[in-house]
Amino acid sequence: MLSHGAVASLHFGDDLVDRVLKDWRSAPVSESLKAVLAYLEKLTLHPADVGPDDISALRRAGISDGAIVEAAVVCFIFSVMNRLADAFGFRSPSGPAKKSGARIIKLFGYRAAVSKPANE
Repeated sequence: MLSHGAVASLHFGDDLVDRVLKDWRSAPVSESLKAVLAYLEKLTLHPADVGPDDISALRRAGISDGAIVEAAVVCFIFSVMNRLADAFGFRSPSGPAKKSGARIIKLFGYRAAVSKPANE
């Protein structure tokens, strides 16, 4: 499991994260989360096919516009970072470094990179 999976495991436990990573469709998560995961999969694998109907489906699943935007932004950041990591041959941390990084991300969160300036 990579660093971001380690962060998820800190929040939700290894078993649930492993099940979601193995097959999110059959994992014991809410239908609203499954709707978001389906959207993120489509956004990642078939971005040209994403359209207004996808957003409508998320809204019907009870996902707010803010949550939809946040999910899309995180997906974008991960996609770009993964491509850069592959291009430059970055190595994922392992062992204690991965756990330490996961604890830091859990403490400070992912939002720091996309939060609004204090004067807004």
